[in-house]
Amino acid sequence: MTKKTKSIQTSGTRKTAIARLSMRPGTGIIRVNKILLSNVSPKMARLKMEEVCMFGPQILNSYDIDILVSGGGVISQADAAKIAIGKALVEKDEKLREKIIAYDRQMLVGDTRFREPSKPNCHGAARAKRQKSYR
Repeated sequence: MTKKTKSIQTSGTRKTAIARLSMRPGTGIIRVNKILLSNVSPKMARLKMEEVCMFGPQILNSYDIDILVSGGGVISQADAAKIAIGKALVEKDEKLREKIIAYDRQMLVGDTRFREPSKPNCHGAARAKRQKSYR
């Protein structure tokens, strides 16, 4: 009887961007929104997502990864995808957790900062108020 390897489902978030990852046995293909990772642009976003891949190349070469990212901007989407990949690697091999956290904790734990909402009478800024003149 052969042992079946299960697929892994994880997610990552950054600001309003949400990445949903599906990892199943395959040949090492990584797709982001149905586009190969090597074709993702801008280059900075692609490099952010590839950064976490250096921790588990032997795992990634035997699995296909599909990531669906929605919401937020390009860099927030890249950060969300990076967190999702990091969580999937740790779920596959728990020994990688210490290595990843020692390198950069943001690959496993999301950054909770959001932009501050604009207040009334601020004209697009969060804190600056309209100046008063009594002359």
